[in-house]
Amino acid sequence: MSSDDDNTISVDNLVKTYGSAKNAVDNISFHVKRGEIYGFLGKNGAGKTTTIRILTTLVPPTSGTVNILGMDVVHKATQIRKHIGVVAQHESYDFATIERNMKIYGMLWQVPSEVLSTRIEELIELFDLERVRKHRAFEVSGGEKKKLQVAREFLHDMDLLFLDEPTVGMDPIMRRRVLDYVKEKSREGLSVFFTTHILEEADYICDRISIIDQGKILAEGTTQFLKDNFGQLKTLEVEVSGTGSFTEKGLRENIMSLENSRDLSVKENKITIVGKNMDRTLEDLILYLNRMGLRAERINLRESSLDDVFLEVVNK
Repeated sequence: MSSDDDNTISVDNLVKTYGSAKNAVDNISFHVKRGEIYGFLGKNGAGKTTTIRILTTLVPPTSGTVNILGMDVVHKATQIRKHIGVVAQHESYDFATIERNMKIYGMLWQVPSEVLSTRIEELIELFDLERVRKHRAFEVSGGEKKKLQVAREFLHDMDLLFLDEPTVGMDPIMRRRVLDYVKEKSREGLSVFFTTHILEEADYICDRISIIDQGKILAEGTTQFLKDNFGQLKTLEVEVSGTGSFTEKGLRENIMSLENSRDLSVKENKITIVGKNMDRTLEDLILYLNRMGLRAERINLRESSLDDVFLEVVNK
Protein backbone atom coordinates (compact mmCIF):
# COMPACT_ATOMS: atom_id res chain seq x y z
CA MET A 1 0.00 0.00 0.00
CA SER A 2 1.31 3.45 -0.88
CA SER A 3 1.93 6.08 1.75
CA ASP A 4 -0.42 9.05 1.99
CA ASP A 5 2.26 11.26 0.43
CA ASP A 6 1.94 9.23 -2.78
CA ASN A 7 -1.85 9.39 -2.95
CA THR A 8 -4.38 11.98 -4.02
CA ILE A 9 -7.24 9.81 -2.72
CA SER A 10 -7.04 7.57 0.34
CA VAL A 11 -10.22 5.71 1.32
CA ASP A 12 -10.22 3.31 4.27
CA ASN A 13 -13.23 1.29 5.45
CA LEU A 14 -15.73 3.78 4.00
CA VAL A 15 -19.38 3.20 4.88
CA LYS A 16 -22.37 5.31 3.89
CA THR A 17 -25.87 4.51 5.09
CA TYR A 18 -29.04 6.49 4.40
CA GLY A 19 -31.53 6.07 7.22
CA SER A 20 -32.23 2.45 8.10
CA ALA A 21 -31.59 1.17 4.59
CA LYS A 22 -28.69 -1.13 3.80
CA ASN A 23 -25.31 0.45 3.19
CA ALA A 24 -25.09 2.36 -0.08
CA VAL A 25 -21.32 2.06 0.31
CA ASP A 26 -20.25 -0.96 2.33
CA ASN A 27 -16.79 -0.85 3.90
CA ILE A 28 -14.68 -0.07 0.84
CA SER A 29 -11.00 0.86 0.75
CA PHE A 30 -8.86 2.04 -2.16
CA HIS A 31 -6.10 4.52 -2.96
CA VAL A 32 -5.41 6.64 -6.03
CA LYS A 33 -1.83 7.61 -6.75
CA ARG A 34 -0.67 11.00 -7.94
CA GLY A 35 -0.85 11.21 -11.73
CA GLU A 36 -2.96 8.05 -11.95
CA ILE A 37 -6.20 7.58 -13.90
CA TYR A 38 -8.36 5.38 -11.68
CA GLY A 39 -11.50 3.79 -13.12
CA PHE A 40 -14.51 3.20 -10.90
CA LEU A 41 -17.00 0.91 -12.64
CA GLY A 42 -20.37 -0.42 -11.59
CA LYS A 43 -24.01 -0.82 -12.55
CA ASN A 44 -26.57 1.86 -11.78
CA GLY A 45 -27.18 1.80 -8.05
CA ALA A 46 -23.89 0.03 -7.31
CA GLY A 47 -22.60 2.85 -5.09
CA LYS A 48 -20.55 4.88 -7.59
CA THR A 49 -22.46 8.15 -7.27
CA THR A 50 -22.55 8.00 -3.47
CA THR A 51 -18.81 7.40 -3.39
CA ILE A 52 -18.15 10.34 -5.72
CA ARG A 53 -20.39 12.61 -3.64
CA ILE A 54 -18.37 11.72 -0.55
CA LEU A 55 -15.02 12.18 -2.30
CA THR A 56 -16.08 15.58 -3.61
CA THR A 57 -17.22 16.66 -0.11
CA LEU A 58 -20.93 16.89 -1.00
CA VAL A 59 -22.07 14.35 1.61
CA PRO A 60 -20.28 13.09 4.74
CA PRO A 61 -19.36 9.44 5.28
CA THR A 62 -21.19 7.44 7.94
CA SER A 63 -17.90 5.90 9.04
CA GLY A 64 -14.39 5.29 7.79
CA THR A 65 -11.77 7.81 6.69
CA VAL A 66 -11.46 9.65 3.37
CA ASN A 67 -8.52 11.92 2.61
CA ILE A 68 -8.26 13.98 -0.56
CA LEU A 69 -4.81 15.44 -1.23
CA GLY A 70 -3.95 14.62 2.37
CA MET A 71 -7.00 16.46 3.75
CA ASP A 72 -9.96 14.92 5.54
CA VAL A 73 -13.23 15.35 3.60
CA VAL A 74 -15.23 16.15 6.72
CA HIS A 75 -12.97 18.76 8.30
CA LYS A 76 -11.23 20.25 5.24
CA ALA A 77 -14.03 20.35 2.67
CA THR A 78 -13.56 24.00 1.71
CA GLN A 79 -9.82 23.59 1.18
CA ILE A 80 -10.33 20.42 -0.85
CA ARG A 81 -12.76 22.09 -3.25
CA LYS A 82 -10.08 24.62 -4.21
CA HIS A 83 -7.89 21.84 -5.62
CA ILE A 84 -10.32 19.57 -7.47
CA GLY A 85 -12.39 19.65 -10.63
CA VAL A 86 -15.68 17.84 -11.11
CA VAL A 87 -17.54 16.89 -14.29
CA ALA A 88 -20.78 15.29 -13.09
CA GLN A 89 -23.47 13.49 -15.09
CA HIS A 90 -26.04 16.23 -14.64
CA GLU A 91 -25.75 19.43 -16.61
CA SER A 92 -25.52 22.87 -15.01
CA TYR A 93 -25.79 25.69 -17.50
CA ASP A 94 -27.04 29.24 -17.67
CA PHE A 95 -28.36 31.35 -20.52
CA ALA A 96 -24.94 32.71 -21.51
CA THR A 97 -23.23 31.80 -24.76
CA ILE A 98 -20.69 28.99 -24.85
CA GLU A 99 -17.86 31.52 -24.89
CA ARG A 100 -19.36 33.65 -22.12
CA ASN A 101 -20.14 30.53 -20.09
CA MET A 102 -16.46 29.60 -20.12
CA LYS A 103 -15.38 33.14 -19.24
CA ILE A 104 -17.71 33.30 -16.24
CA TYR A 105 -16.55 29.87 -15.07
CA GLY A 106 -12.89 30.90 -15.30
CA MET A 107 -13.59 34.13 -13.42
CA LEU A 108 -15.28 32.17 -10.62
CA TRP A 109 -12.03 30.22 -10.29
CA GLN A 110 -10.09 33.51 -10.32
CA VAL A 111 -8.04 32.57 -13.36
CA PRO A 112 -6.00 35.64 -14.42
CA SER A 113 -7.67 37.36 -17.40
CA GLU A 114 -4.73 36.99 -19.80
CA VAL A 115 -4.38 33.29 -18.94
CA LEU A 116 -8.15 32.76 -19.16
CA SER A 117 -8.44 34.25 -22.66
CA THR A 118 -5.69 31.99 -23.98
CA ARG A 119 -7.14 28.86 -22.36
CA ILE A 120 -10.63 29.60 -23.68
CA GLU A 121 -9.34 29.82 -27.25
CA GLU A 122 -7.28 26.64 -26.86
CA LEU A 123 -10.18 24.67 -25.39
CA ILE A 124 -12.75 25.94 -27.90
CA GLU A 125 -10.48 24.68 -30.67
CA LEU A 126 -9.63 21.41 -28.93
CA PHE A 127 -13.27 20.56 -28.17
CA ASP A 128 -14.51 21.73 -31.58
CA LEU A 129 -16.80 24.43 -30.16
CA GLU A 130 -15.91 27.22 -32.61
CA ARG A 131 -19.14 26.82 -34.61
CA VAL A 132 -21.32 27.25 -31.52
CA ARG A 133 -19.21 29.62 -29.43
CA LYS A 134 -21.77 32.44 -29.84
CA HIS A 135 -24.76 30.15 -29.21
CA ARG A 136 -26.41 30.16 -25.82
CA ALA A 137 -25.67 26.98 -23.90
CA PHE A 138 -29.28 25.83 -23.69
CA GLU A 139 -29.62 26.02 -27.49
CA VAL A 140 -26.93 23.51 -28.45
CA SER A 141 -27.10 19.70 -28.64
CA GLY A 142 -26.50 17.35 -25.74
CA GLY A 143 -23.09 16.41 -27.11
CA GLU A 144 -22.08 20.09 -27.40
CA LYS A 145 -23.25 20.72 -23.84
CA LYS A 146 -21.14 17.85 -22.56
CA LYS A 147 -18.11 19.15 -24.46
CA LEU A 148 -18.62 22.53 -22.81
CA GLN A 149 -18.98 20.91 -19.42
CA VAL A 150 -15.69 19.02 -19.78
CA ALA A 151 -13.79 21.84 -21.53
CA ARG A 152 -14.52 24.52 -18.97
CA GLU A 153 -13.20 22.32 -16.13
CA PHE A 154 -9.74 22.56 -17.71
CA LEU A 155 -9.82 26.36 -17.49
CA HIS A 156 -8.54 26.26 -13.91
CA ASP A 157 -5.56 24.53 -12.34
CA MET A 158 -6.30 21.46 -10.22
CA ASP A 159 -4.60 18.44 -8.71
CA LEU A 160 -7.48 15.98 -8.98
CA LEU A 161 -10.29 15.69 -11.54
CA PHE A 162 -13.49 13.69 -11.16
CA LEU A 163 -14.94 12.63 -14.52
CA ASP A 164 -18.38 11.02 -14.24
CA GLU A 165 -19.54 9.78 -17.67
CA PRO A 166 -17.61 12.59 -19.43
CA THR A 167 -18.16 11.55 -23.07
CA VAL A 168 -21.94 10.99 -23.10
CA GLY A 169 -23.38 12.25 -26.40
CA MET A 170 -20.01 12.71 -28.09
CA ASP A 171 -19.14 11.09 -31.41
CA PRO A 172 -16.27 8.54 -31.50
CA ILE A 173 -13.71 11.02 -32.84
CA MET A 174 -14.42 13.57 -30.12
CA ARG A 175 -14.53 10.86 -27.45
CA ARG A 176 -11.02 9.75 -28.39
CA ARG A 177 -9.79 13.35 -28.51
CA VAL A 178 -11.12 14.01 -25.00
CA LEU A 179 -9.63 10.78 -23.63
CA ASP A 180 -6.26 11.54 -25.18
CA TYR A 181 -6.33 15.04 -23.67
CA VAL A 182 -7.07 13.58 -20.23
CA LYS A 183 -4.20 11.11 -20.64
CA GLU A 184 -1.89 13.97 -21.57
CA LYS A 185 -2.88 15.90 -18.45
CA SER A 186 -2.33 12.78 -16.35
CA ARG A 187 1.21 12.49 -17.67
CA GLU A 188 1.71 16.07 -16.48
CA GLY A 189 0.71 15.03 -12.95
CA LEU A 190 -3.10 15.35 -12.84
CA SER A 191 -4.88 12.55 -10.98
CA VAL A 192 -8.22 11.44 -12.45
CA PHE A 193 -11.12 9.53 -10.92
CA PHE A 194 -13.01 8.19 -13.94
CA THR A 195 -16.42 6.52 -14.28
CA THR A 196 -18.08 5.35 -17.48
CA HIS A 197 -20.55 2.83 -18.84
CA ILE A 198 -18.45 2.56 -22.03
CA LEU A 199 -16.00 -0.06 -20.80
CA GLU A 200 -13.72 0.18 -23.82
CA GLU A 201 -13.04 3.76 -22.68
CA ALA A 202 -11.96 2.52 -19.26
CA ASP A 203 -9.78 -0.12 -20.92
CA TYR A 204 -8.15 2.58 -23.06
CA ILE A 205 -7.54 5.27 -20.48
CA CYS A 206 -7.31 3.81 -16.96
CA ASP A 207 -4.12 2.79 -15.18
CA ARG A 208 -6.12 0.80 -12.63
CA ILE A 209 -9.78 -0.10 -12.25
CA SER A 210 -12.06 -1.19 -9.45
CA ILE A 211 -15.46 -2.80 -9.95
CA ILE A 212 -18.13 -2.02 -7.37
CA ASP A 213 -21.48 -3.76 -6.91
CA GLN A 214 -24.04 -3.45 -4.11
CA GLY A 215 -21.73 -1.07 -2.31
CA LYS A 216 -18.72 -3.42 -2.24
CA ILE A 217 -15.55 -3.40 -4.33
CA LEU A 218 -15.38 -6.85 -5.92
CA ALA A 219 -12.18 -6.54 -7.95
CA GLU A 220 -9.33 -4.08 -8.42
CA GLY A 221 -6.21 -3.92 -10.58
CA THR A 222 -4.84 -3.02 -13.97
CA THR A 223 -7.00 -4.01 -16.95
CA GLN A 224 -4.51 -6.76 -17.81
CA PHE A 225 -4.62 -8.11 -14.25
CA LEU A 226 -8.43 -8.16 -14.30
CA LYS A 227 -8.51 -9.90 -17.68
CA ASP A 228 -5.98 -12.48 -16.57
CA ASN A 229 -7.77 -13.23 -13.31
CA PHE A 230 -11.46 -12.76 -14.11
CA GLY A 231 -11.77 -12.84 -17.89
CA GLN A 232 -12.25 -16.55 -18.36
CA LEU A 233 -14.82 -16.19 -21.10
CA LYS A 234 -13.92 -16.08 -24.78
CA THR A 235 -15.99 -15.17 -27.81
CA LEU A 236 -16.00 -17.47 -30.84
CA GLU A 237 -17.33 -16.08 -34.13
CA VAL A 238 -17.76 -18.37 -37.13
CA GLU A 239 -19.05 -17.40 -40.57
CA VAL A 240 -20.58 -20.37 -42.37
CA SER A 241 -20.91 -21.14 -46.09
CA GLY A 242 -22.32 -24.02 -48.10
CA THR A 243 -25.62 -25.41 -49.32
CA GLY A 244 -26.75 -27.02 -46.05
CA SER A 245 -28.63 -25.33 -43.23
CA PHE A 246 -28.44 -25.02 -39.47
CA THR A 247 -30.45 -23.52 -36.63
CA GLU A 248 -29.65 -22.41 -33.09
CA LYS A 249 -31.82 -25.25 -31.79
CA GLY A 250 -29.96 -27.76 -33.96
CA LEU A 251 -26.60 -26.52 -32.69
CA ARG A 252 -27.67 -26.82 -29.06
CA GLU A 253 -29.08 -30.34 -29.56
CA ASN A 254 -26.07 -31.73 -31.43
CA ILE A 255 -23.00 -30.08 -29.89
CA MET A 256 -22.58 -31.30 -26.32
CA SER A 257 -19.72 -28.89 -25.52
CA LEU A 258 -22.18 -25.99 -25.84
CA GLU A 259 -23.55 -26.93 -22.42
CA ASN A 260 -20.77 -24.87 -20.82
CA SER A 261 -21.36 -21.83 -23.04
CA ARG A 262 -22.70 -18.60 -21.58
CA ASP A 263 -24.38 -17.40 -24.76
CA LEU A 264 -25.15 -18.60 -28.31
CA SER A 265 -26.61 -16.55 -31.13
CA VAL A 266 -27.21 -17.18 -34.83
CA LYS A 267 -27.65 -14.34 -37.31
CA GLU A 268 -27.91 -15.28 -40.97
CA ASN A 269 -24.66 -17.17 -41.69
CA LYS A 270 -22.80 -16.12 -38.54
CA ILE A 271 -22.58 -18.11 -35.29
CA THR A 272 -21.42 -16.36 -32.11
CA ILE A 273 -20.64 -18.35 -28.95
CA VAL A 274 -19.47 -16.94 -25.61
CA GLY A 275 -18.09 -19.31 -23.01
CA LYS A 276 -15.14 -21.31 -21.74
CA ASN A 277 -13.18 -24.13 -23.45
CA MET A 278 -13.75 -22.63 -26.87
CA ASP A 279 -11.07 -24.85 -28.46
CA ARG A 280 -13.19 -27.95 -27.80
CA THR A 281 -16.35 -26.14 -28.88
CA LEU A 282 -14.73 -25.08 -32.15
CA GLU A 283 -13.70 -28.65 -32.95
CA ASP A 284 -17.21 -29.95 -32.27
CA LEU A 285 -18.77 -27.11 -34.28
CA ILE A 286 -16.62 -27.81 -37.37
CA LEU A 287 -17.47 -31.51 -37.25
CA TYR A 288 -21.19 -30.72 -36.99
CA LEU A 289 -21.07 -28.23 -39.85
CA ASN A 290 -19.30 -30.79 -42.05
CA ARG A 291 -22.05 -33.34 -41.36
CA MET A 292 -24.61 -30.73 -42.40
CA GLY A 293 -22.82 -30.00 -45.69
CA LEU A 294 -21.42 -26.72 -44.46
CA ARG A 295 -17.98 -25.32 -43.76
CA ALA A 296 -16.49 -22.70 -41.47
CA GLU A 297 -15.47 -19.91 -43.83
CA ARG A 298 -14.04 -17.46 -41.29
CA ILE A 299 -13.16 -18.09 -37.65
CA ASN A 300 -12.40 -15.45 -35.02
CA LEU A 301 -11.61 -16.32 -31.41
CA ARG A 302 -11.58 -13.19 -29.26
CA GLU A 303 -9.98 -13.04 -25.84
CA SER A 304 -11.79 -11.55 -22.86
CA SER A 305 -12.60 -7.85 -23.02
CA LEU A 306 -13.21 -5.58 -20.05
CA ASP A 307 -16.93 -6.03 -20.75
CA ASP A 308 -16.48 -9.78 -20.25
CA VAL A 309 -14.57 -9.19 -17.01
CA PHE A 310 -17.25 -6.83 -15.72
CA LEU A 311 -20.05 -9.32 -16.43
CA GLU A 312 -18.08 -12.15 -14.87
CA VAL A 313 -17.37 -10.19 -11.68
CA VAL A 314 -20.82 -8.69 -11.05
CA ASN A 315 -22.71 -11.88 -11.98
CA LYS A 316 -20.78 -14.20 -9.66
